[in-house]
Amino acid sequence: MIYYTLQNGDKIPALGLGTWKSAPGEVEQAVFSAIEMGYRHIDCAWIYGNEKEIGSAISRCIKNGIVKREELWITSKLWNEFHQPEAVETTLTESLKNLQLDYLDLYLIHWPVAIKKGAPRPWSASDFIPLEELPLINTWRAMEELVDAKLVKHIGVSNFSIEKLKGLKSEAKYPIATNQIEAHPYLQQPKMLKYCRENNISITGYSPLGSGDRPESFKKKDEPSLLLDPVLLDIANSHKTSVAQIILTWSIQRGTIVIPKSVNLIRMKENLESTSLLLSKEEMMSISKLDKNRRFFDGKVWAVKGGPYTISELWN
Repeated sequence: MIYYTLQNGDKIPALGLGTWKSAPGEVEQAVFSAIEMGYRHIDCAWIYGNEKEIGSAISRCIKNGIVKREELWITSKLWNEFHQPEAVETTLTESLKNLQLDYLDLYLIHWPVAIKKGAPRPWSASDFIPLEELPLINTWRAMEELVDAKLVKHIGVSNFSIEKLKGLKSEAKYPIATNQIEAHPYLQQPKMLKYCRENNISITGYSPLGSGDRPESFKKKDEPSLLLDPVLLDIANSHKTSVAQIILTWSIQRGTIVIPKSVNLIRMKENLESTSLLLSKEEMMSISKLDKNRRFFDGKVWAVKGGPYTISELWN
């Protein structure tokens, strides 16, 4: 396994198992098998609704002597309904209970979007809380208290723009460990990579393979398929590997952490083996030319008519 070193010297595995969309009845065995085959990084979130099963798998692995707790890197995320400072620790405690853990290695603010607790879906404009009313720094201060209480080792964010990172960094007591963002050959985000490298913020790329199994409501009729890209297919054929392995290798070689989701044992093993591949400079250059600035998750779900959030404000 390849590891990256964070600001305080702790090491995070460069490849982890994503768990969004991992269905009940499948995710427990998937996580157990992943740890058994060598995964040491599991990416979770309260909103995924499957942390109890993940916790059962982690507990089984530890009890069976497959892994020690300190060898694992477990991430979870604070959902949008719980940005109020008084709700942060309560929500973390729920995740820790479900995951059967005493602490998390990393806890992220899932989105720079605040929603009233219990707001029904689909959301209306009145269900959202403007950041002027509930600033991100207020939520971050409560996250910092979790570090002080030794409930989490590192704190970070997800889906933050460079401007939001700058704003938070200027007021934060503890450093931003990670920004988890959509990242793949069609959305390479070079400006974000440059900023984060310059400021010692690691990047975790989600949906690295294009998330073809995401809900239909998130898809567009004209969207391209990463796994059928001819350049990637040629490179994969030359290495006698899958396109997915090439994408994951590319992600890791350019210095980003990557968390592909799967419950398929064969694909999970292939994904793990991508850490042993090596792409040439020419191959890396060919992939760098594929950038389309194409988001598969455009954030429009937050841009409700009359609400306080817009697509422009979210990403810029």
